[in-house]
Amino acid sequence: MTKILISADMEGATGVTWPGDVLPGASQWERCRPMFTSDVNAAVVGFFAGGADEVLINEAHWSMRNLLLERLDDRAQMLTGRHKPLGMMEGIQYGDVDGIAYVGYHTGAGTEGVLAHTYLANTITGVWVDGERASEGRLNTLVAAEFGVPVILVTGDDRTCADARDYAPNALGVAVKDYVSRYAAVCRTPARTAADIQAAAKEAVALAVRHEPAPPRPHTIEIEFDAEHLVGAATVVPGVERTGERRVAYTSPSMYEGIRTFKAVTTVVSSSVEEQYG
Repeated sequence: MTKILISADMEGATGVTWPGDVLPGASQWERCRPMFTSDVNAAVVGFFAGGADEVLINEAHWSMRNLLLERLDDRAQMLTGRHKPLGMMEGIQYGDVDGIAYVGYHTGAGTEGVLAHTYLANTITGVWVDGERASEGRLNTLVAAEFGVPVILVTGDDRTCADARDYAPNALGVAVKDYVSRYAAVCRTPARTAADIQAAAKEAVALAVRHEPAPPRPHTIEIEFDAEHLVGAATVVPGVERTGERRVAYTSPSMYEGIRTFKAVTTVVSSSVEEQYG
């Protein structure tokens, strides 16, 4: 039995280039939801064509209620909704996942990429793990490694695929658009990207081989904000300490704990941001 987990984000989906495309309730969000769903469904179809027995989709964008369930392949199941213990990586912790795919992913805060950010749309200007600048993909891959699950497919813009080659060199990458600026890209059509994703997913199933989990080890995560007062908010979380005027850091005994602390920090910080002044 081969089970694939899809962690599905929206900023890296086909056709998406600006905030209104991904903000729930916006007219352009409604327009982009079918394209997001098409990307995910193409991966589902490809995985089953490649021999997968089970595919679980974990909705990972914003409200985590963006994909159109009624348009997905009937063989798949979808975990949708918020307040999941592992957020974007929910479902990986039960020991039955053989490979994970990042569909619709993007680059990290402070780097080149369409709608580049890390967890928060703004506010965070950089994240580093063990001294290396980290995107959500890199952070999540460290979590996957502790459960012995390889990353087998990454889709997003061309910069996202380049980032993935560094943290998951064996994964197949599909660029659905090419970066021009944070809010502009040269986009492929949904028909073309669906075909490309489906083909890559079919091939990627061969990479879905669970391996020995990486032994948990300490990881130090540093976060930089765009305003000094957010440091005070972040350090309310136990173990998080100020390391600079706009920076905090913490060390966790494992990446499983590290990503949960990161989630806590971003939750507290987001509640401390004022509408006009940040």
